[in-house]
Amino acid sequence: MTTQQRIAGSRLQIVSPADCLRLLGSVPLGRLVYTYAGLPAVRLVNFVLDDDTIVFSTGAGDKFRAAERGDVVAFEADDVDMERHMGWTITAIGHLSVVTAEESAELRRRLPLHSWLPMDDPQFVRLGIETVHGRRLVPWGQRPRSR
Repeated sequence: MTTQQRIAGSRLQIVSPADCLRLLGSVPLGRLVYTYAGLPAVRLVNFVLDDDTIVFSTGAGDKFRAAERGDVVAFEADDVDMERHMGWTITAIGHLSVVTAEESAELRRRLPLHSWLPMDDPQFVRLGIETVHGRRLVPWGQRPRSR
């Protein structure tokens, strides 16, 4: 793991972009944050990291329409160990796009991406990551003492 920058006086570390991508690839679920009817919406999706993009399948609803428009969205994934009070959270921001039928066929062969929700006609959507940032809780032995 690369050296992490600690936020001054904090129990948090800044996670490097490379480690953000590595951590994103280590979990199967994340939250897509997008605009629906002019308001923020958050939906849990199972996903796969494909190099530096996030790919998930969806039906013909609001997430698919956001991809057709090329909306700017946020995506968050995390992992938390409740017993040890450890964990991390990663946020990726970028534009959604619809994956073409040709590329979808190739992705189905190459990636272990299957919707957890039964759908009649699932479509693949891609989030091109333009910025990514993350934070990790500092291990107990490295945390500054409370006063």
